Amino acid sequence: MSISGLPALPALPASDRPDVAARLRDALLGASFTADGLLDLLGAPAYAALARSETVPALRATRGDTPLEVLVRLFLLQQPVPHARVGAVLPLDACLESGWLVPAGADEVAATVDVRPYGGPGGEDWFIVSDLGCAVGGAGGIGSREEGVVLGVGGASTTLAGITVRTPVSSALDLGTGSGIQALHASRHATRVTATDLNPRALHITALTLALSGAPAADLREGSLYEPVRDDETYDLIVSNPPFVISPGARLTYRDGGMGGDDLCRSLVQAAGDRLNEGGFAQFLANWQHVEGEDWQDRLRSWVPRGCDAWIVQRETQDVTQYAELWLRDAGDHRGDLAEYQARYDAWLDEFEARKVKAVGFGWITLRRTGAAVPSITVEEWPHSVEQPLGETVRTHFDRLDYLRSHDDAALLEGRFRLVTEVVQEQVGLPGAEDPEHVVLRQHRGMRRATKVDTVGAGFAGVCDGSLSAGRILDAIAQLVGEDPVLLRDRTPAQIRLLVEQGFLEPAE
Repeated sequence: MSISGLPALPALPASDRPDVAARLRDALLGASFTADGLLDLLGAPAYAALARSETVPALRATRGDTPLEVLVRLFLLQQPVPHARVGAVLPLDACLESGWLVPAGADEVAATVDVRPYGGPGGEDWFIVSDLGCAVGGAGGIGSREEGVVLGVGGASTTLAGITVRTPVSSALDLGTGSGIQALHASRHATRVTATDLNPRALHITALTLALSGAPAADLREGSLYEPVRDDETYDLIVSNPPFVISPGARLTYRDGGMGGDDLCRSLVQAAGDRLNEGGFAQFLANWQHVEGEDWQDRLRSWVPRGCDAWIVQRETQDVTQYAELWLRDAGDHRGDLAEYQARYDAWLDEFEARKVKAVGFGWITLRRTGAAVPSITVEEWPHSVEQPLGETVRTHFDRLDYLRSHDDAALLEGRFRLVTEVVQEQVGLPGAEDPEHVVLRQHRGMRRATKVDTVGAGFAGVCDGSLSAGRILDAIAQLVGEDPVLLRDRTPAQIRLLVEQGFLEPAE
């Protein structure tokens, strides 16, 4: 038994047997145990049901004896499977000897870990390893409350992977690696990947994920946050999906940071500046408190380290009751003793009340190390749908900041711009009105922003194809509408800056 009174977590496969991992990978691929193969086998309804932790449709779809059906039952649904069927698909003896499988009864074997196909951004066939029953959206959902449990890939993991800037870099650091998904992505474009975690079990599973996915091994280090990183080490990319949950205590290592309030996320962000190379990015998911009497945006601005540009996006807010219920259910407390559940709920509300917290925000924080005299800090709320992956959108956001910083109004009017692809114009007004009440430019890519513009702004954006300078376009508009060109040149740069900053226009140089 573990110290929590729950059954101890099972032993993991050996992480120092790359030969076995390679043979297992070949067998999985040979049986089409891939994201595409699962969809073809299960069909869309059963595949979607797995994401809701419902396994019955998948069990019904895998009643046969094909190699793929055997592997789905073994690794995805965590069902015992007869020796003979497994031996026809996998190197059975090697998998038993190295701990990927264990005997289950007289003539069956069972998996010791969840193995889940995951399609890489370049079409790679990857595999994410996690503890049994703990692949988020997996067989039975999160089935363990043991403090050292290692989860698979969930919505937060894929969100961070999608917003991360993917330019080639020399070095990348994954803080709190968990099952290794961020390290796996980084291995595609970073020469050297370092992954840390307070939980040694997570580092072991990360090694398995990388090996089974055919990715290079990472430099794995045990410790909290930046503790395993030497003072003289800096990186081109830092990513973290940290244990950001704001909770009373640290029951679950994978989600509870163990610091008061949102101090863990604040510490993570504030310490990143000294760990970044010039031009390097640090990208985090985080939760933050909305405290009575404080502006939440000012609170987050205070987190940004000196020498860094920042773009912080709040995607969602929850009041403290919603937030407490979300994470109590995540731990399965609602399925246990009612009095214990109510006591835990009360403890969460006591903690929030003591800190004067009214709500909790969730979102993304991106830093970029800059040599600019005056760094740019943008904090905004954007709960609307976006188009993932967003990594390129994030990168170009900071490129546009550099452009705007280096161009005063006179230089801006000398510049040439292009309307970004798939921006459309909408005119809003009463039916039959001669003129619209206002004009809206709307993006269909990236952040999918919408912004109001006046008729001059709409006309200017519509003409921008990179062939004429901004000043010449404004002169032509002034002549067309009968306005003084000098006055138009004087008042329009602010609108141009906004359109460039928000990604409606891009410099043509």
